[in-house]
Amino acid sequence: MHNIVFHNVSKSYGNKEVIKQLDFEIREGERVVFLGPSGCGKSTTLRMIAGFEDITAGELRMGGTCINAMAPGKRNIAMVFQSYALFPHMNVWENIVFGLKIQKLEPSEIKKRADEALAMLHLEGFEQRPVRSLSGGQKQRVALCRAIVKHSPYFLLDEPLSNLDAQLRQRARQDLVRIHEANRSTMIYVTHDQVEAMTVGQRIAVLHNGMLQQIAVPQEIYDNPANTFVASFIGSPAMNLVTAKLDGGSLIMGNTAMPLPQRLIAALAGRSDVIVGIRPENIRLLPEEQAGLKGCCQYTENTGNLQTILLHLADGDKLFVQSSGVRRAVIAGDHAGIEFSWEAARFFDTATGCNLQVHKKGEM
Repeated sequence: MHNIVFHNVSKSYGNKEVIKQLDFEIREGERVVFLGPSGCGKSTTLRMIAGFEDITAGELRMGGTCINAMAPGKRNIAMVFQSYALFPHMNVWENIVFGLKIQKLEPSEIKKRADEALAMLHLEGFEQRPVRSLSGGQKQRVALCRAIVKHSPYFLLDEPLSNLDAQLRQRARQDLVRIHEANRSTMIYVTHDQVEAMTVGQRIAVLHNGMLQQIAVPQEIYDNPANTFVASFIGSPAMNLVTAKLDGGSLIMGNTAMPLPQRLIAALAGRSDVIVGIRPENIRLLPEEQAGLKGCCQYTENTGNLQTILLHLADGDKLFVQSSGVRRAVIAGDHAGIEFSWEAARFFDTATGCNLQVHKKGEM
């Protein structure tokens, strides 16, 4: 069983605790993405799995074995680094088979594995090319080949696509998913790019300040974020978060009182205020005279298929609205009304930022 289990794992440098009591499991054969801003601890967590960082407290188990004190070379992992870490004085073939020769595998097995990896990543014909003559995308694929040929049950990737341009990243993401589906290794992928996380990960572990904020499938992370940090980090634009007052059976937003359905009145009973979260695409623009909630357009972006609009409400709050198939473009200075469904809204505690989970499981 090739799973990875964190039992209250922490990491400190002197008196500074950078990883705080991680407690979760990565299942065998799963593709998990560590996502978070720079400095959140995602690469440090990956390096603890690889054995490049010591564990200060807690227990890390791989395949049922505690690996806290196990040497990196005995963990049977394959790793792709952000810098690729290729040998510049070697050609492509020599880089790919270097580790296999160290393991003293039979030449026929080395050739079989290398040929399979080269075909998988469309590098046939590059075998004798010096690494220093390759483009960034080609170097990235060579680094992936070198990891694939190990046939390791654990595949670790530390921001391997960050040096590529947008078009190459898209192709590389497809390659990574295809590689995982072919090999079914336990894959852990580190990135700060939410598009990579949403498209590559079967589950996403969101980290912030060394703490796990949420681990779930991508759509659950997007639709039902565990707290305001996750809500504000995922999405472009991010989820709108507006503090609103509760008055009896109404929610007051932008100086406008909106009647709540009975189920929300009961779920939010006893609260005087709440943070309301609404995704930009779940807000609909209306003519100003047809809506109770109104705003003034301050800024727009039109990307052809989408128009993103920044609205200022009467009380100073700001909302992003995203519309597809726009026929009449909204311009700065326009006034508009907006509406949204309560099923699309999420509610967070104003003190802790935690999702109040007022929606039943599966209700959207």
